[in-house]
Amino acid sequence: MLPVTHGDRFTRLQILLYTVLLFLVTLLPYLTGMSGLIYLAGAMLFGALYIYYAIQLKVSDDPALPMQAFRFSITYLMGIFAALLLDRYLPLAYNALVG
Repeated sequence: MLPVTHGDRFTRLQILLYTVLLFLVTLLPYLTGMSGLIYLAGAMLFGALYIYYAIQLKVSDDPALPMQAFRFSITYLMGIFAALLLDRYLPLAYNALVG
């Protein structure tokens, strides 16, 4: 609805701003001590890629780009949750094998 009410350029700017905000929020589990370095690496990687897509949306008028960014948003969500799970259970599995 936002492109209809405020235009395409404004919508693309909002996507970029919300993506940057989302990136900062995904760092909170690490910053508050709820997750470790595995999660941080995953959040940084997937967040950087998502910001890349948002920047491309802002600067390019390619009509295929919005759908590519949407598809990546699904991959992003899966990657963040996978990083969170790996961060929690990989050290436990390692400790069970070693110790």
